[in-house]
Amino acid sequence: MMKKRTTRTMVTAGFMAASIAVTACMAGCSVQEAGDTEKQEQAQAQVQETESADTSAELEDVTVILDYVANTNHTGMYVALEKGYYEEEGLNVSIIEPTQGATATLIAVGKGDFGISYQEDVTIALTSDEPLPIKAIAAIIQHNTSGFAVYADKDIHSPKDFEGKTYAGWGGPGEDAVLNAVMTQDGGDFSKLNMVISDGSGFEALKDKADIMWFFEAWDNVKCELNDFPIEYMPVRDLDQRLDYYTPVIIANTDTLTANPQMVRRFLAATTKGYEYAIAHPEESAEILHTYAPDYSLEMLTMSQKYLSGKYSEDASRWGEMQKAVWDNYTDFMVEYGVIDQAIEADDCYTNEFLP
Repeated sequence: MMKKRTTRTMVTAGFMAASIAVTACMAGCSVQEAGDTEKQEQAQAQVQETESADTSAELEDVTVILDYVANTNHTGMYVALEKGYYEEEGLNVSIIEPTQGATATLIAVGKGDFGISYQEDVTIALTSDEPLPIKAIAAIIQHNTSGFAVYADKDIHSPKDFEGKTYAGWGGPGEDAVLNAVMTQDGGDFSKLNMVISDGSGFEALKDKADIMWFFEAWDNVKCELNDFPIEYMPVRDLDQRLDYYTPVIIANTDTLTANPQMVRRFLAATTKGYEYAIAHPEESAEILHTYAPDYSLEMLTMSQKYLSGKYSEDASRWGEMQKAVWDNYTDFMVEYGVIDQAIEADDCYTNEFLP
């Protein structure tokens, strides 16, 4: 809903009064000239401030809920925010980190207009006993840039070597399926893998607390490189082509897509512009992100951004575009390994129609 203009009449009246006082001063009240001129300047400043407030009041409020803390997956949105691309589209965008519950659920119940999620979560949410009213509207990265990492000094070189080892993860519904698949396909026995929940200690846990962890190339791998921590890395997309799914994606409530399609188009137009800028200017984009994520070093963000800038639109004709085959392949995988009970049509999960 658009906000309404307010307060212009009162400020305009104040400006007119100041103008009358200045006119009287010019007729002969030279003693009060400086004071009246100051009043005029103050009144003019009030008008300018009010006009600025009115411009802001015309913007449509939009809330984006992230999947995690701000990082280089989200750079394009922060660029769009910082450079005014959202304002140019008539939007007042707030980007917030999730504080309660999963992002998909928060979007489904109307706590935000857009959210950052994953193909896996969208598919699970839509095939549950109580499907969530959500849909993916853009892929932030075209290929799955995650995989399994092990400490380089350990004798682990393939999924078969995971037998008898300890995997520390986050307990997601698809972890078992992926590990089962890649180990089985490599001739290993998934039942011999010890799975625990990560204690959050980071990559150093690979030395003595765990043997295998799921890493994200643009984040965890960069941290290891900066800390001279040697790892051996196995991209999941190389272990099974069906695992090259979209992660992350931007989602919206289906009611939003139906009731306010033009707002969705304007949001994606500005967001696309932001990611295109990040692709062309990774170093400057990292600096922009750093103002919103100061807890991370600029060096780390820059390294991560240089890597991801080449991945956002890789092998795609435009940023954000998704393909039916990618959705179908991963859905088939999830059915085969029991993550979901039945397949779902790709068209029910995603759409490209709102992309510029």
